[in-house]
Amino acid sequence: MHPAHVQDRDAADALLRQARRSFPFLERIIADAGYQGRKMKATVARTGTWVLEIVRRCDQHRFVVLPKRWIVERTLAWISRCRRLARDYERHARKAAAFVRLAMIRLMLRRVGPTR
Repeated sequence: MHPAHVQDRDAADALLRQARRSFPFLERIIADAGYQGRKMKATVARTGTWVLEIVRRCDQHRFVVLPKRWIVERTLAWISRCRRLARDYERHARKAAAFVRLAMIRLMLRRVGPTR
């Protein structure tokens, strides 16, 4: 999370450094067109050995499933089934992030556990 006056591309440096420490096994970054350019390529090269893949929207005016986008959308749909996360009730971002983590833990435990 960063203030609204900070561009996403400018905040990517701190995010990628934290992601490298937390998830050293990641190999690929999938981003939209807002993250393209020399500055972002330099940031990616400085923070680790990963591949930056820019997913561009089609210029056509018809529905097209974007590659890998469905993974994010599906996960957000699963999380939004939790009533507390259906609306923005939390005042602090850290608390909201904790509830997202709890929702994902609950989801994964149901998947790992015995089926009925």
